[in-house]
Amino acid sequence: MNALTAPTDTIPGVSPDIYSAADFAQIAKIIYGAAGIVLPQGKAMLVYSRLAPLVRAANSVTFSKYIELIGNDPAELNKAVAALTTNHTFFYREAHHFEHLGNEVRPRLIEKLRNRQPVRVWSAGCSSGEETWSLVMTLLGADRSAGLNIGRGDLRILATDIAPHAIKRAEEATYPTKDLKPVPEDLRRAWTSEKGDQSVMADAMRAIVRFRLLNLHGEWPIKGKFDAIFCRNVMIYFDNPTKERLVKRFSDALVPNGFLYIGHSERVTGPAGNDFQLVGPTIYRRRAA
Repeated sequence: MNALTAPTDTIPGVSPDIYSAADFAQIAKIIYGAAGIVLPQGKAMLVYSRLAPLVRAANSVTFSKYIELIGNDPAELNKAVAALTTNHTFFYREAHHFEHLGNEVRPRLIEKLRNRQPVRVWSAGCSSGEETWSLVMTLLGADRSAGLNIGRGDLRILATDIAPHAIKRAEEATYPTKDLKPVPEDLRRAWTSEKGDQSVMADAMRAIVRFRLLNLHGEWPIKGKFDAIFCRNVMIYFDNPTKERLVKRFSDALVPNGFLYIGHSERVTGPAGNDFQLVGPTIYRRRAA
């Protein structure tokens, strides 16, 4: 059965007058069209639990009424999409990516900065910011003085997500200290400060990061190209055609020999496959020609 096909049965435990299988199928279709996210049949109760507070807040009473609302109100649709996204992440996740960034890519980027060239890195699907701050610490390095000098160059990090609550959390740049344990100690010492049981990202890091709301499925108001793009554990929510279109767009957004980092269960496939060379576990380099 197609993930977007309406089943004929009701959803156990929920009155069909409030939320039916047909409602779920319609919501799945809308979310797929808006954000490329596939919601299979097994996600019916997750959709109910995530959207029920929005249905109540909108005084819609039933999901069918809420479906009418999101069909006519882009702001409410954005809320629904944000509510259905998963923001699970943690610091230094898939450590081999940051090791590659630090050991293989960082020296090249520092050389670009020394030559007064711009360096741009994109954390696409940044969630609550743990990935972004991990890569910034990696780029600046364990030597704080040298890192401050790097940060004075034309270095900018773009961090985007579709969920406003995730962006807000990321911009606060404050996390439980225990959550930073996966980060190498020398990097934590150089770029964070502790306040009670919380750790705060240094102002020098915050100055080079720009957090923005962005739907990867929509238009990208982005100028210029990136030296590296992190988009990890995002494409698992897309079907193959959506993944392949996104990879092609990433290819077009990278400088020659730029790097694309994706999640451990994700792969580069489709028309853009020839644009990339696999250089490490889920690490791809954009071919120069």
